[in-house]
Amino acid sequence: MVARFDGGRLSSEGGLLALREIERRIGVAGRLAGCLRDPRAPERVGHRLAEIIRFRMLMIAAGYEDGNDADALRRDPMFKLALDRLPSDDELCSQSTISRLKNLPDVRALLRLGRALIEQYCVSFRQVPKRIVLDVDDTFDRVHGGQQLRLFNAYHDDYGFQPIVVFDGEGRLVTALLRPGKRPGGHEVRAFLRRLVGAIRAQWPRVEILLRADSHYTAPEVFDWCRANRVDWVFGLAPNAALKRHVGALEKTTAERYRTTPDRGKVRRFAQFYDAAQSWSRVERIIARIEAGPEGTDTRFIVTNLQGGRAKHLYQWLYCARGQAENHIKAWKNHLAADRTSCHQAEANQFRLFLHAGAYWLLWSMRRVMPKGSTWRVMQFDTLRLRLLKLAARIVELKKQVKIHLPSSAPDQAIFAMLLDRLPRLVT
Repeated sequence: MVARFDGGRLSSEGGLLALREIERRIGVAGRLAGCLRDPRAPERVGHRLAEIIRFRMLMIAAGYEDGNDADALRRDPMFKLALDRLPSDDELCSQSTISRLKNLPDVRALLRLGRALIEQYCVSFRQVPKRIVLDVDDTFDRVHGGQQLRLFNAYHDDYGFQPIVVFDGEGRLVTALLRPGKRPGGHEVRAFLRRLVGAIRAQWPRVEILLRADSHYTAPEVFDWCRANRVDWVFGLAPNAALKRHVGALEKTTAERYRTTPDRGKVRRFAQFYDAAQSWSRVERIIARIEAGPEGTDTRFIVTNLQGGRAKHLYQWLYCARGQAENHIKAWKNHLAADRTSCHQAEANQFRLFLHAGAYWLLWSMRRVMPKGSTWRVMQFDTLRLRLLKLAARIVELKKQVKIHLPSSAPDQAIFAMLLDRLPRLVT
């Protein structure tokens, strides 16, 4: 047996055919490129900004999170075809060109890019929704160097960032904000929400918005702003002695009920009351969940401005559904390596988050066109990449056509063909 890297125009990224069609339909690369001003002389430009952004997003989606990989992938025939070039055409942009792009945006350009990403979210709907649910959360991003905005986080015992990421209830990525590695305060959260909600309502003036978040975002500044701007919320609330006094008797009876009937499993009960911290401007509706089990009694609290609905429904089916946002963060951060924020300047690292958000939109859109109820509709991004993107391909360039030969033994041929057939449904 003799093996050599002399196969010619072969590629391991045959699934880029599908991603190319998805990107052309949703247009995220062109939308982001339209927010940047190109300082280069037009007559000397070989790679347009939209092409560079598209190349970088396709690399991230295909599992190449390191920009250095561009020096080899710029000659890959499938990447060339995905960028509307023939295999025999000039090579794609190099790593140095991508690095210059990452350092191009200033603060004003980043604001435009953030609005463009929210516009991408809005145009992904076929019709204006009556109500949207936004899950706001943050995640720790370790850094290894002297990057701007880095901060020591005692909980994680390391230096890093703690970006805020927003998804909607169906997994669409709305925006991402780079920030120091500490818990956000009420004034910071209020400023962030004002810009987020303002950009959404610029597209949909009458849409109803419900915010879900953990106790990091429970602050009087946030309550007052949301109430003044027609925004509903369901936030986690850290337990304390004052809250415990409202449910002390219920905790005892719940624990006693579990001790008398341990074979029935954990006992869960709910209660609601109105209370306010000293810093709050008014009392708020607070819901308590008391659970008794083998490990003892566990009590959790949430606070909301919603007036209707049973306490059990609001906690168990509305608030707890925000746990799905953790899976979306995992897909964005781990499967798409959004924590590769190794640039020195904060503006460049913020732009990186937007590039990885664009790659998230490509794979989310691919998963979205899969049949409802199938495992493909909920498949993790790394599995989706392995099954549908990492396909061997032999590319033959003829005078009037390009032939792409995919493996005859590929196990997911039917799914790949169905995906290409269903892509017109992505029209926005």
